[in-house]
Amino acid sequence: MASVSPPVTTSQSTLPSGPVIFKTIPYAFILPEIICGAWVWILVAATSVSFPLLQGWVMYVSLTSCLISLLLLISYLFGFHRNSENWKVLDSLYHGATAILYMSAAVLQANATINSEFGSNSPLHYQLNSAASFFAFITTFLYILHAFSIYYQ
Repeated sequence: MASVSPPVTTSQSTLPSGPVIFKTIPYAFILPEIICGAWVWILVAATSVSFPLLQGWVMYVSLTSCLISLLLLISYLFGFHRNSENWKVLDSLYHGATAILYMSAAVLQANATINSEFGSNSPLHYQLNSAASFFAFITTFLYILHAFSIYYQ
C-alpha cells in the first residue's frame, strides 16, 4: 500500500506592487517615513544652524534616508522587485540600519534643541528645533516599526 503524502505548498508571500503597497502593513509605512523625514530636514534647514556638526548629521541622515525611501517606494510601485525574496532582506536591512542612524540623529537634534533653548537665538528657532526633534523621533519610530514588521512577516 503506497502512502499518499499531502501536496507540498510553499507559503511564499508575494511582495506587493502598485498602489496595493499603501494598504499592506509593512510597506504602508514608507510614505509616512518620507513625509516625516522631509519635515525633519525642512525644519532643520529653516533654523539658523548653531551647531553645524550636530545638525549637519541630522540633515545628512534625514535627506539621504528620505531619498532612498523615495527610490524604494518607486521601485515597489513599479514592481522592480519581481517578487524576489532578496527584496525583503534588503528592505529589512535598510530600515533597520536607517532606524539606528535616525535614532542617533534624533538624539543629536534633541541636544541641539536643548542647547538652543539657552542660547541667544530667538524663540522661533527653539520652536523649529523642537518640531524637528519631534518629527525625528516619530520618523525613527516609523523606521523601527517597518523593520520589525518586515522581519516578523
